[in-house]
Amino acid sequence: MTQSNNKTVLVTGGTGFVAGWAIHELLKQGYVVRTTVRSEEKKENLQNDFLHRGMDTHALTVYVADLTSDEGWKEVVTGANYVLHIASPLSAENQDDLDSFVGPARDGAIRVIREAVKAGVERVVMTSSLAAATPEISNKDQHINESLWTNPNDKNLNAYRKSKAIAEKAAWDFMKEQNSKTTLTTILPGAIFGPVLFPTIPGSIEVIQRLIQGKGMGNPKIRFEIVDVRDLVDLHIRAMIHPQAAGQRYIATGGFMWMNDVAKFLKEKLGEKGKNIPTKTIPDFVLRSAAKITPSLGSLVPMLGRKFRYTSAKAKTQLNWNPRPVEETILDSARKLEAFKLI
Repeated sequence: MTQSNNKTVLVTGGTGFVAGWAIHELLKQGYVVRTTVRSEEKKENLQNDFLHRGMDTHALTVYVADLTSDEGWKEVVTGANYVLHIASPLSAENQDDLDSFVGPARDGAIRVIREAVKAGVERVVMTSSLAAATPEISNKDQHINESLWTNPNDKNLNAYRKSKAIAEKAAWDFMKEQNSKTTLTTILPGAIFGPVLFPTIPGSIEVIQRLIQGKGMGNPKIRFEIVDVRDLVDLHIRAMIHPQAAGQRYIATGGFMWMNDVAKFLKEKLGEKGKNIPTKTIPDFVLRSAAKITPSLGSLVPMLGRKFRYTSAKAKTQLNWNPRPVEETILDSARKLEAFKLI
């Protein structure tokens, strides 16, 4: 998919795990890249991070723009051919406060898309989540595709998951009202694993880190629909340039693994470095109880008892997307953490 061109791509949320890889790959493919961060300090840090990797950043410009404010977005978007809207809030002070998630996610997406429409951007590719395609009854053996939408009134879902559905739906509703050449595509990834670019730990990679460090009594009976960050970026770029992707949703998952299978796999592959990895399965009530004490574990509780699966057949068929095996992703995640001395 390597291209040589001078087209300009805006990537929102440049300090993020996915956005960082998107910037990396777009620069390799010859694009002119713009990205946004929330402060001057983050701007300087991001520029230094890429320079320290030995990357040629002459085609990269970093802007300061916050999703919660209109300021700066017109300048950032004007002149761009494509927008990869990847930035999204991952946390809030109150994990049960839906508004604290929905506001930045929904309003921020509309803010970016509105400016993209005004500027005549060819396509916006927005990163959503499998949380936006969650069935209300999770104990059925079924394969879920892009036609399913999460019910934001589902009491079994936490505020973050509901916010992803609300934000994505708002983006589609906004686009329906526009008379514009700009098109929208959304990508719905599962658990995003893979090697980190810089010596920081994204939220999703904490799962791998905690396993290797031996934190916890064991592993809950949950399974992850996994996508490699590199494959996810590849899908974003395919969706950005492929004519057939206009107006489409794409589920992005390379496969699934039970958490205990992830633990056993890493314990086997890492040898001495994996000696502390727990491989015992814990009862459901243990996770439910722990989540009351540690709110960050709350997002795992709705995953207990799930039997449904997701299919990425649409992305594979329409865009010729070919994600790597999940075992490769898991091992690469661990090895990069080790290389950066983060475990």
